[in-house]
Amino acid sequence: MKGAEMRMRSKYRKSTSLVCNGCNRCTLTIVVWSLMGCLLLLHFYSLVRQKKSFGELHLHVSHNSLSHELEVVEEENIQIPPPRKRSPRAAKRKPKKPTTLVDEFLDENSQLRNIFFPNERTAIDPRNGDRNETLYFHPARIWLDTEGNPIQAHGGGILYDESTQTFYWYGEYKDGPTYHAHQKGAARVDVIGVGCYSSKDLWAWKNEGIVLAAEENDETHDLHKLNVLERPKVVYNEKSGKYVMWMHIDDVNYTKAAVGVAVSDYPTGPFDYLYSKNPHGFESRDMTVFKDDDGVAYLVYSSEDNSELHIGPLKEDYLDVTNEMRRILVGQHREAPALFKYQGTYYMITSGCTGWAPNEALAHAAESIMGPWETLGNPCIGGNKVFRLTTYFAQGTFVLPLPGLPDYFIFMADRWNPADLRDSRYVWLPLKVGGAADEPFEFRFGFPLWSRVSIYWHKKWRLPYKRIE
Repeated sequence: MKGAEMRMRSKYRKSTSLVCNGCNRCTLTIVVWSLMGCLLLLHFYSLVRQKKSFGELHLHVSHNSLSHELEVVEEENIQIPPPRKRSPRAAKRKPKKPTTLVDEFLDENSQLRNIFFPNERTAIDPRNGDRNETLYFHPARIWLDTEGNPIQAHGGGILYDESTQTFYWYGEYKDGPTYHAHQKGAARVDVIGVGCYSSKDLWAWKNEGIVLAAEENDETHDLHKLNVLERPKVVYNEKSGKYVMWMHIDDVNYTKAAVGVAVSDYPTGPFDYLYSKNPHGFESRDMTVFKDDDGVAYLVYSSEDNSELHIGPLKEDYLDVTNEMRRILVGQHREAPALFKYQGTYYMITSGCTGWAPNEALAHAAESIMGPWETLGNPCIGGNKVFRLTTYFAQGTFVLPLPGLPDYFIFMADRWNPADLRDSRYVWLPLKVGGAADEPFEFRFGFPLWSRVSIYWHKKWRLPYKRIE
């Protein structure tokens, strides 16, 4: 019975195969034309992408060996030139101490000047059609914007706008002559303002202009050109929809020691300057602003004659500090703080206090951003001993997390040129947290052995990203 029923069902079941050759040819034609249409669309899309300017490129992670290349240790072998001949009388009067690489770096007439500050022939130029150089960073080379002018964004930081996938780089615009306000004064440039540059790929930067300009005439204004504006940092406040800029504001003698605050509706400004103050009633010099995952932002600044750092949260609108403040790294004489977060732990890179002369960077770590903070040691790897002890002849200003690469960051630093501050260079290098733990300088039972923070020296390197073309 079951067999007969099955035969009856089979008899009236519709065939699933194509009945005729004509139908076969029809279906095949449709498939072929569909494939050709898809190929034409892809080709058209590729042409459109190629015609787009370099300022519109998007970042996409390339899963290959490039990430491993970021951790390759490169060495430097810079030979100190032979000493200049001295007269027998001068040699007898006072023996000359041996010249060091730091002396050569600070000597604007040094034979090594072109090594520390390569000339314009080696400039990083996004207008260059050589694809072999595209997206490569060359620390300390002149870096041109998309109009062919040297980038002016010193002591700065970067804001990443997720909605537009755009990076905004803010920094001191120092395109003016270097001078000394008085005989013992530090080298300086008149305040011009805060420059802003935008990019999709962190390599080709479009000049968005001066977003906070100096005051030319009013000598009582914080932004008067004879005063000091340093280390601008911008954070976005989701609740107010405002972009808030914090900066170091000082007078010509560095006695005001304050922070300044400005605000804008747009990342490209213009920013309206609001006021300056001594945060928590203390002097403030080198500073930064760090925005945590929960949206709370913190001000970190050098204080008490740069002998310690202070840290405290900002108010909800980011326009002022709260009353809460902690002293950290007391007595360590650190400045130029650059904070970042990795897997729930807070890290910070700081510099020593030696004016324009380069010195040794130190890494610090904490389980809570308000401390206590533990000192890990020098994070620099590669180059040579002098390179490591001078932070590659540069001073840190910001640590940038990389979208799509949670294990990697960019350590941003300035190679200051006190003889010509507008010709100061940018030293960007890959930073990674991980590897063997460093024992803190003052190890106390109960503190964890933090993972190592590593900044790798490269003469030439690129991010493990690829272009869409």
